[in-house]
Amino acid sequence: MSREPLEHYVSPAPFNPYTALELTPEQERYYMASQWRLVWWKLKRHRLAVISGSFLALMYLIVIFAEAVAPYQLEARHVDYLFAPPQEVHLFDEGEFRGPFVYGIDVTLDMERLQWVYEEDRSQVNPIRFFCVGNDYPGAGYEFWGLFDGSFHLVCPSPDAPMFLLGTDRMGRDMLSRIVYGARISLTLGLIGITISFFLGITIGGVAGYYGGVVDNIVQRTIEVIRSFPMLPLLMALSAILPVTWPPTLIFLGITVLLALLDWPGLARAVRSKLLALREEDFCVAAQLMGAKPGRVIMKHLMPSFLSHLIASATLSIPTMILGETALSFLGLGLRPPVTSWGVLLNEAQNINYVVLYPWLLYPVIPVIMVVLAFQFLGDGLLDAADPYKH
Repeated sequence: MSREPLEHYVSPAPFNPYTALELTPEQERYYMASQWRLVWWKLKRHRLAVISGSFLALMYLIVIFAEAVAPYQLEARHVDYLFAPPQEVHLFDEGEFRGPFVYGIDVTLDMERLQWVYEEDRSQVNPIRFFCVGNDYPGAGYEFWGLFDGSFHLVCPSPDAPMFLLGTDRMGRDMLSRIVYGARISLTLGLIGITISFFLGITIGGVAGYYGGVVDNIVQRTIEVIRSFPMLPLLMALSAILPVTWPPTLIFLGITVLLALLDWPGLARAVRSKLLALREEDFCVAAQLMGAKPGRVIMKHLMPSFLSHLIASATLSIPTMILGETALSFLGLGLRPPVTSWGVLLNEAQNINYVVLYPWLLYPVIPVIMVVLAFQFLGDGLLDAADPYKH
């Protein structure tokens, strides 16, 4: 078997690491991006999470400008329209386009059933106005956040006739306006509660995960004891302790703190498990050798490594607080009038007769469901995006 002379062999080109590692502009942009930018890119691909986040942003915008969004003041009463049903919005009247409007309301009293009967009066066409300013109808003026007087409304009725798009309650108060004002309390309570829970979870879970040993055992046993109690009965028992004589502001703060005190164990466990895995990493040991104190090591070096996971977990915890407040207020153990929340509004629907005769009193449950689902979808998307290298 013949062999070719050695000069026929061509030696391969020497390995150049700089050429081998050359990246395209897209690859370089991806690999050089910060963690938050990677999370944002991943989150944008989760359409349901983006839609949910946009919806929640709109809801919190409504919370800020509730007085302008609601057609009437919170306690504005229409004594001639008790338990009025929702009015239907029309665009055409006898084939002619008139824009959004509602027909007038014809009220009669049924003496046999002792019940008010409401019918459309098609002879009255009352246009729905947008971006209106002025006090040209009862219940228009308000104090914005209790700071200054205002009269601007995003949607408002005709000056000649009232408008009840979601009906009225037993005192003739507009349900749409009360649901808008109730969002301010229910959604704010969730944010304040998760802030307190976030602080407790990071502090207690961080100490347990960083030090371990006896400290970790004490924290873990405490968490297990707290988690062993049924949530709703425990909340009911604790909220019943709050004095009835307390003003609404203190009741609000008390319910918020109670919800936060029962929610922090889950977040603390997540923080503890992450710190146990990261405290032996080189960057943590280097910080310790350079003389950094435990608080600085935890907050400056360890927490940023999994902060996106914590934010996702906190997002999933907010619905629990909203549902907790709604359940307590529905049972009469949470917030009480004159404070108005979605749970307080649903408290009136406990009477089965009201539910049968006036089903629109259950409408406050719709925003509760929508907000809870939106937080769940957003939390799932954030949890997915928190590890942008996973896919």
